[in-house]
Amino acid sequence: MENYEDYDALGLAELVKCGDTTATELLEAAISRTEKRDGEIGSVVIRMFDEAREAVAAGIPNGPFEGVPFLLKDLHLAWPGVRLTNGSKLFADFVPDFESELVARYRKSGLVVFGKSHSPEYGLTTTSESALFGQTRNPWNLEHTSGGSSGGASAAVAAGLLPLANASDGGGSIRIPASCCGLFGMKPTRGRTPLGPNSGEGWAGMSAVHAVSRSVRDSAALLDVTAGSDLGAPYAAQPPVRSFLEEVTRAPGSLRISIQLQAWNGIDPHPDCVAALRDAESLCRELGHHVEEQPFVVDATTLAPATLTILSANTRAMMDERAKALGRELREDDVEPGTWALAALSQKHGATDYVNAVKKIHAVGRDLARHLESYDMVLSPTMATPPHPLGLLSLSNADRSAQGVAVLQTVGYTQIANVTGHPAMTVPLSWNEDELPIGVQFLGRMNGEGALYQLAGQLEQARPWFGRRPNLD
Repeated sequence: MENYEDYDALGLAELVKCGDTTATELLEAAISRTEKRDGEIGSVVIRMFDEAREAVAAGIPNGPFEGVPFLLKDLHLAWPGVRLTNGSKLFADFVPDFESELVARYRKSGLVVFGKSHSPEYGLTTTSESALFGQTRNPWNLEHTSGGSSGGASAAVAAGLLPLANASDGGGSIRIPASCCGLFGMKPTRGRTPLGPNSGEGWAGMSAVHAVSRSVRDSAALLDVTAGSDLGAPYAAQPPVRSFLEEVTRAPGSLRISIQLQAWNGIDPHPDCVAALRDAESLCRELGHHVEEQPFVVDATTLAPATLTILSANTRAMMDERAKALGRELREDDVEPGTWALAALSQKHGATDYVNAVKKIHAVGRDLARHLESYDMVLSPTMATPPHPLGLLSLSNADRSAQGVAVLQTVGYTQIANVTGHPAMTVPLSWNEDELPIGVQFLGRMNGEGALYQLAGQLEQARPWFGRRPNLD
């Protein structure tokens, strides 16, 4: 298909349904682009070409994404018989014998999984660089990061390998890479999509799973087919009033939007990110929305230790579980230096510290909910910085201080939605003078994906971005 990249996922599926192309042709288009372009980008780390061809030959379900090529992020989601490395040498040979519920829903929708995309070790940093698989490069500038931890997914979509890809978000890991690569990214409400059958929650409920995409409607339609708790899930988001896809074409009305200029962790934004925010503010005003500077204040001095307690404990538990399965003691060289340092923090905290950390993030969630009684959304930059050069954010960066500051610059606006469980989206409205994408974030009310999709559809129509692509050929 020469015009493969002219369509979003729903558009490609419609071609299949009408008989204008086949699932085989779409799959081979994705594979050929992967073989041609991904050598220098490094987004697809586990190829499942044979499995995909076998799935197509066996017959694809007649779902909304019938025949559309798709990538799974190589983090937590299990496909039986295929490696699940979690970006780590410790899991390099792990092959699950079960299927994640979300994977089953993807397949039922008609998606054709042809590979797994790069994630850093355990999704712990905001770049997709790992000792196991190397670096994923940003298609807009190969010397810069594509973001993380879903940077393999964002690079693959930006490079035109496919129109949307699975992604997950524990501190911004959908929105940050989408911002870095000029894509749309929605982090759904806590409990909106399932994590079973092997997990009930990620990072005390801070982690959510969805996708990055070129079009808003692809994101909405995918959430329609994946939303809903699975058997035994500890969380369940409120059912939507109508389909998310329908929301994309509904007028949002006049929204009340508060502006968050400074990051919640106190980091000052780069001028390019301020310019992107002000441009989005102006566009929202032109569209009839009421926008005012009314930040939501967070005590970062208590929130940061709470999130570190949760992350360190979960990281150490994951490492210990794998070492036990391997029948040996955990070694420092099993993981990257940054991962080992984070896991080591867990030894300084007890069970009551973990309980108090969870209580802290829940309290922040209630405070944000009260702020959103007066506003429909909070508008901010997605990141406090343009995409960083490769190497800086790596878990193997010897300069731990520089790496830590860089991480704070990337998660300063995004992490709050993970802490509170609120939905949030990044929208690709700006590029800087270096032609690097600069996203803006809209954070909505709990269970408020519908309103976010309404606004996203309006912004996409007012300022189309689908045709803006990096020059790779």
